[in-house]
Amino acid sequence: MKKILIIIFLVFSSNATAISKETTFTNEIFEKSQLDGKTVVIHSWNKTCTTCARQVKILDKAKQDFKDVIFLSFEQTEDKDIAKFLSIDYWTTIVVYRNNKEVSRSIGQTNKEKIYSQIN
Repeated sequence: MKKILIIIFLVFSSNATAISKETTFTNEIFEKSQLDGKTVVIHSWNKTCTTCARQVKILDKAKQDFKDVIFLSFEQTEDKDIAKFLSIDYWTTIVVYRNNKEVSRSIGQTNKEKIYSQIN
């Protein structure tokens, strides 16, 4: 009985870390944002990644703090064409574009101050 309860607990606890997020990246939005001179932040994530979940919380707050910045995201394992287009190989990647150029890239960063500095 203990083994069954442990298994049930593990199944439910692993699902609790799942990110409830959707892909917002499209080539059209990305290209238009850059043509408009906007700073674009792109986040690559996976729904079962705990580091990604921490990044999502920071980036959701950053959306409120950086009103003129465009935030786009995509699910790494489902949106492989986007990952290839942006040369992103890993979950937890945050890339910042400004003036049609990549200006910053980090992998696995969960420090709010460093992510905000990357966006600035």
